[in-house]
Amino acid sequence: MVLAVRAATTCALVLALTACNGASRTSGAATGGSTYTLMQMNLCLSGLAGCYGKAAYPAVVEEAVARIGEARPDAVTINEACRGDVARIARRTGYELRFSRVTYRGERLRCVRPGGRGLFGDAVLTGAAVQSAASHDFEAQAGIERRRWLCVTTRDGVDVCTAHLNTRMSTEVAGNDAQCAEVAALLSRRAATHAVIFGGDVNRRRSCAPEGAWTRTDSSAGQAPGLQHVYGSGPLRSPAADVVPATHSDHDVLLVRARLTARR
Repeated sequence: MVLAVRAATTCALVLALTACNGASRTSGAATGGSTYTLMQMNLCLSGLAGCYGKAAYPAVVEEAVARIGEARPDAVTINEACRGDVARIARRTGYELRFSRVTYRGERLRCVRPGGRGLFGDAVLTGAAVQSAASHDFEAQAGIERRRWLCVTTRDGVDVCTAHLNTRMSTEVAGNDAQCAEVAALLSRRAATHAVIFGGDVNRRRSCAPEGAWTRTDSSAGQAPGLQHVYGSGPLRSPAADVVPATHSDHDVLLVRARLTARR
């Protein structure tokens, strides 16, 4: 549960960027809906990737905490995360956490430089209580890292999903295309019973959204533009995207707000 005291404190500071959760839900009532905000991040936390020098650990974690505190999104999807780091982010921001580990060269990868930060993977943070969570390897795989998807169902009736797909390198293109199709099928199934929003680094510019869903991307980003996507299903309408620069990652932050309406 997002802490009411912290939300009230940060609302005045970030009014120009976005309404805080309480204010946005109140103002949306008059139009038959409430504002739902998703923040998508790729934090490059493994300690192995070439981008890790830019992360300047622990500055990358501090920056993530600050960005979440400024925007107060309803949910945050995080790729290239470490279990200990995202647990720290969740504690400091007041969100619930679900984490999905990634297998690397046939083994669970532990984050390094420094160690002791737990396994490498993806995460979903939510302001609303989590009712259930599911995670699974994609059927299609390419390269040395087994990619996975993670979805949670929250008490406010929204499913929040994330995934970090294979790259478009020559040896991984087929994996990326097949995983993209799996994402579309996954979101389509879940949209039959819940409002669904997805945020992830899909490593491609063409959308993986299922039919009937909208797409917003970080195409205006100063770093790796167009690779991070957010998709939303029917009850989430009129989406608007902002890109927030990130100093300590090789991806900027994608922030998408939509109007959450009642299911028909």
